[in-house]
Amino acid sequence: MNTIPLISAVAFWLAAWAFNEWLVRQKFDNPIARHAAGIAVPLLFGITILVLWEGIVRGFAVPSVLLPAPSAIWQRLITSLPTLWADFRQTFLKSVITGYVLGCGSGFIVALLIDRSPFLQKGLLPLGNFVSALPVIGVAPIMVMWFGFDWQSKVAVVVIMTFFPMLVNTVAGLAAASHMERDLMRTYAASWWQTLVKLRLPAAWPFIFNALKINSTLALIGAIVAEFFGTPIVGMGFRISTEVGRMNVDMVWAEIAVAALAGSIFYGVVALVERTVTFWHPSVRGGQA
Repeated sequence: MNTIPLISAVAFWLAAWAFNEWLVRQKFDNPIARHAAGIAVPLLFGITILVLWEGIVRGFAVPSVLLPAPSAIWQRLITSLPTLWADFRQTFLKSVITGYVLGCGSGFIVALLIDRSPFLQKGLLPLGNFVSALPVIGVAPIMVMWFGFDWQSKVAVVVIMTFFPMLVNTVAGLAAASHMERDLMRTYAASWWQTLVKLRLPAAWPFIFNALKINSTLALIGAIVAEFFGTPIVGMGFRISTEVGRMNVDMVWAEIAVAALAGSIFYGVVALVERTVTFWHPSVRGGQA
């Protein structure tokens, strides 16, 4: 056991914790300083986790096959950029983005149709709840059999995983406008389309963006898991399953790091668009105060 890395990591963790505790209690009048402090707190916390992880692995001499150090993962990530990029392009750019757009878009359109048809509302929504409960490990092999081993079958899995969250949230959002507001639109002789665009859709945006944020993570999980059941020799899920069998755990963690970074950026972009579109919502105005 090497105590120097462990003691150094613990000392850094305590110092960073104390600084974060001081930082979150500060009241900044300058908006730039306030936003900078808001970014610094989670960033410093993340760095602290990595330093503590490094110290524990080195201090207790943990075998790399069980838990590689962050420095080893970083080294593997840097030396495997072409492979990681090919996996990212196959899984994220082809499967996740395509399936996300198709699943969320079709869920939104079907929600509009359900809103116009009580029959669809009574018949399709219970079916949606049933399908959304299906495990991805059961659906993925079937989609591979239907659509082949390439990215098209992963798109099908992502569509199934993202369709019904968008459908249910959009239907709930369209019903969020109060009866008084709808009656007011009727007194103005507004058509269904005008009521949808000017009243009901704006009221539904928080629900819709909740579904978009949930689906941004579900899509990535679904595509990676689907690749476990058949894919060309490329893709994040394929690489993870293959490298685990070869005991190359540092490569597995490198793929996980890329997936986590991609998923976080994807979620952040959706959240940023949400703040722009729903600037009037109390949750957004409260955060900007």
